[in-house]
Amino acid sequence: MKFPLFLFLAVFPVMAVAQESPAPFPPPKSLGDVTARGKNIQRTMRLLAESTPERRNTVRILFYGQSITEQGWWKLVADDLRKRFPHADLVIENRALGGYSSQLLVKTAETDLYPFHPDLVIFHVYGAHDKYDDIIRRIRERTCAEILQQNDHITKPEALTEETDPAKATIQAGNWDAFMNQNFLPSVSRKYGTEFCDQRALWKQYLRDHGLKPQALLKDNVHLNAHGEYLMAEIVKSYLRHDPALGKSAAEEWVKVLEVGEDLRFKEGKLNVSFEGNRVDVICKDGKSAPASVLINDRKPSEHPELYGATRAQAKPGSKWPPVAPVVLGGRPQVEDWTMEVTTDSGGQKIHAFTLSGSLTGADGEGRSDQPFTSKSGRISIAQDAWGVEFALGALGGMKPLPPKFTVTWKTVPHFTDTFVSPGINDPAVEITVTLAQGLANGSHTLEISGGVETISGLRIYRPPLVAGK
Repeated sequence: MKFPLFLFLAVFPVMAVAQESPAPFPPPKSLGDVTARGKNIQRTMRLLAESTPERRNTVRILFYGQSITEQGWWKLVADDLRKRFPHADLVIENRALGGYSSQLLVKTAETDLYPFHPDLVIFHVYGAHDKYDDIIRRIRERTCAEILQQNDHITKPEALTEETDPAKATIQAGNWDAFMNQNFLPSVSRKYGTEFCDQRALWKQYLRDHGLKPQALLKDNVHLNAHGEYLMAEIVKSYLRHDPALGKSAAEEWVKVLEVGEDLRFKEGKLNVSFEGNRVDVICKDGKSAPASVLINDRKPSEHPELYGATRAQAKPGSKWPPVAPVVLGGRPQVEDWTMEVTTDSGGQKIHAFTLSGSLTGADGEGRSDQPFTSKSGRISIAQDAWGVEFALGALGGMKPLPPKFTVTWKTVPHFTDTFVSPGINDPAVEITVTLAQGLANGSHTLEISGGVETISGLRIYRPPLVAGK
């Protein structure tokens, strides 16, 4: 059974409009029993709660999804976190892409989600259930992020009486919304240990308590009005709570700190460490030292192809939606800028010819969108199904007809450093770190740092809970 086409088409981005004036909305009469909420995100909440003026813990939070996640409720949540935890060094980003269901978001996550390596992902998306699972699984394989997983809000009256028994809300029963929200999404949460935000049940209760129809909280058939944004924020906030009685979340075991003097020893100006994981950061201390060379598995980090990443491809003229995703790196990558000059077929506008060049590589081949492409250097590969010009630029970007010519650019960026130099400590309350390597195979590795090691106070090792392919 395929997911309903209307979900793919209806959840187009909400274009920028003037925000509605703040209005008083009736608060939820009850948000239910909150005592168990937050259990699977307690590492994030502990870091926030334990922040003080003398120790401002850095916490990275990413909102990811499509147009519902782009709406104003996320700012209400972010503002609430900053107000409740004023001493935390909060880094909050929203990289949602309106109109991108799970079939497309699984591609853009390669550049937008996993490399950000957040402490917490707040996630919602419509679309195919298998691609939804792929996104959550890859978060667990590539990052140590905790996940707040939202199910769907209510958009139509019949949803108020939908089947809620998972055993009956099967894909064979023919009700996609009931299957996803009562069966599949909860099963994904149990499978991967996410914090399941059951906003659907709380949305139903709110509508009943206040005698409202679903449309009262919507501006169209799916997007939230200001009232709906308020309610979604209130629901999400009820899960973002620190409670020591809940115990430690699993993520506490995924991220470990090794301290110099206790866990680490320098020997003849070198630090040698064996570790398990896919990322290692240096925790810096104040002072000055000479540059220190870094080796991972007896090679410079720059000699590991997996430690390079690509940024989101952008078109000009164009918009934020990438016309090509993902761009796959191969061969021997190097840090450089890439430019693709694209010519649209003048007939059906379905085929696009292009030439590719790198700022260091130079001219690197030509191809067509209806054929798989690997550049001459082997540094860039683009699958045939990576192309989405008509949807990204036309349907979402509003460019009709498509431009006969446009330029697509992206960068190859490093997730490593070959030479460690402390950037210095400007605020002693904020921890300063330098990533030595991010994106290694999740397994056993060796690290050697030699030279100026006087400004190293420790290492932070990240070991995601799942290993790809196992």
